[in-house]
Amino acid sequence: MSINEVCSVFGIWGHPDAARMTYYGLHSLQHRGQEGAGIVVTDGERLKGIKGDGLVNDVFDEKKLDSLKGNGAIGHVRYTGKSGIENIQPLLFHSSSGSLALSHSGNLINANDLKHQLEMQGSIFQTNTDTEVLAHLIKRSGYLATKDKVKNALSMVKGAYALIMMTENELIIAQDPNGLRPLSIGKVGDAYCVASETCAYDLIGAEYIRDVEPGELIIINDDGIHEERFSLSGSNAMCTMEYVYFSRPDSDIRGINIHTARKKLGKQLAIEANIEGDVVTGVPDSSISSAIGFAETAGIPYELGLIKNRYVGRTFIKPTQELREQGVKMKLSPVRRVVEGKRVIMVDDSIVRGTTSRRIVRMLKEAGATEVHVCISSPPMTNPCFYGIDVSTHEELIASNHSVEEIREIIGADSLTFLSVEGMMKVIGKDDLGKNCGQCMACFTGEYPTEIFPDTPLPYEKEMK
Repeated sequence: MSINEVCSVFGIWGHPDAARMTYYGLHSLQHRGQEGAGIVVTDGERLKGIKGDGLVNDVFDEKKLDSLKGNGAIGHVRYTGKSGIENIQPLLFHSSSGSLALSHSGNLINANDLKHQLEMQGSIFQTNTDTEVLAHLIKRSGYLATKDKVKNALSMVKGAYALIMMTENELIIAQDPNGLRPLSIGKVGDAYCVASETCAYDLIGAEYIRDVEPGELIIINDDGIHEERFSLSGSNAMCTMEYVYFSRPDSDIRGINIHTARKKLGKQLAIEANIEGDVVTGVPDSSISSAIGFAETAGIPYELGLIKNRYVGRTFIKPTQELREQGVKMKLSPVRRVVEGKRVIMVDDSIVRGTTSRRIVRMLKEAGATEVHVCISSPPMTNPCFYGIDVSTHEELIASNHSVEEIREIIGADSLTFLSVEGMMKVIGKDDLGKNCGQCMACFTGEYPTEIFPDTPLPYEKEMK
């Protein structure tokens, strides 16, 4: 597995210690981005921000948080991208008519075209982010009210976005017409909060209220919460990989608990695989829930056959190719007494390039496993993503260029089973009340929910939020 979600957003309004609440909210969302973090606050008169490279607790300390006074704040954690502090969000802009801060999760697929048009009209860009394109569109709008400027700007952009904006006196939240990236609203005391995942609410003691609907614009200020629309809702197309890999198990998205969804995927995978084995083990961490579901349905004991090393830093230096090849051993270790002499069923969430899977299979066999059967709780990933995930080109996706049997040979497994598209939709296509949730399956099926532009950059080819 080697794909990454590229960012996460958090916002709060009406809390006397908004910056500190945002700090804790970002901590809960740290799994979605470890390369940079930022917080902007408002005291009702001006916006002030602090941002930097690294984890949330690398960027902020007590002194910095104490300097961020205000009852409204937005924050952001970034996965990766081009270097430069100017690219870390929230982006903050000042003008004679007021200030604006923006935090954005997703990817604008027509950003290149819009940026070219704006530059031809005199705009000068200071960052490599498509988020700045939104700021220019908002500023150049001829409307007077901020919400109308935002609506006008959003009518021109296409793609995936969960967006939080802040002026001196309000928060503005928007979700793209297809709802591709998760975003929800919560409340803690009298304060409203917004987050990419509901797990952020648990840490700050907030109550989940609801998801932001596709095409919805929400304004939060001292008068309360105001709900409008900037677009008719398109086909609901939440990213399926949120359920499979990205979101934390304790989060809920569109009425579906992530742990429950993954467990159901594992149960369905066990039915489709129908493989005999002695132990089932999951690749930490995102595959554990699926492995438990697989083991329950297959009637095979679940064991901790692989242990994740929690103390491998993101800055670990691998100076030689030989050490790079050993990198997976720094992160995962097989439990020899569990796998030795056993037929091991290894459950993972996906295979992208196949290199990690090959190394894990080899480790298990070196630890004494007699057989290693690899079972994947998602279909083969055959298509790149244009909506904010750093999935590579067709050429780099192993399932785009090889059959399942060829992949099995490459990774050295005794058998390889992928979950079917039909099986996936059967278990996560509806919420707990039976309502059709709608998912984007483009990386598995090639059926994209939006128009794809000829020069649409992949997230890893441009600045990633």
